[in-house]
Amino acid sequence: MFSELGTDVGMDVVASRAGVGVGTVYRHFPNKDLLLSRLLNAMYEGLVAAAQEALARGDGTGLEEFLRLLSRSLIDHLGYSDRFISDLGPGVGEQLDSLFDQLLTQAKTHRTINDSATKGDLQILIWGVRGVVAVSGSVAPEAWERFLDIHLAGLRAAPFPSVHPGIDAGQIKQILDARDKK
Repeated sequence: MFSELGTDVGMDVVASRAGVGVGTVYRHFPNKDLLLSRLLNAMYEGLVAAAQEALARGDGTGLEEFLRLLSRSLIDHLGYSDRFISDLGPGVGEQLDSLFDQLLTQAKTHRTINDSATKGDLQILIWGVRGVVAVSGSVAPEAWERFLDIHLAGLRAAPFPSVHPGIDAGQIKQILDARDKK
């Protein structure tokens, strides 16, 4: 329900969709924030496991595989995925962040991505995927896949097709912080 309708949906609607009484939901989750927290933690744990599996391949293709999985996960959880990083709290995302860095390094080592590609480039790509989903909606629900394909092709290109500097980690943090204050 949160994926479809967002986080404003009431627990009574969640209970109805689950086919249980609202009391049953409240016995397991005393409030909606706890339910959302559990959903976000499950999403995070699934992404960590996927990143570890992608990294274990060791052939440089794990980054692209993980970007596709991450994009799909953000889309499957669209109604609350904007809370993914901000609600996990400080330090919780460090394991996934470290795995993401390792996947990027491995991809560069195996030359499946251009050496000048940055983590910021990939973060913006992920934001772009979410934007495509937001505007294409149910009319073209898979449009994000072509968008991702096109951008991954650009990230593989050598020499890199842009002379403009990439966004850095500090700028990403500022963007996320400003978004969280809204």
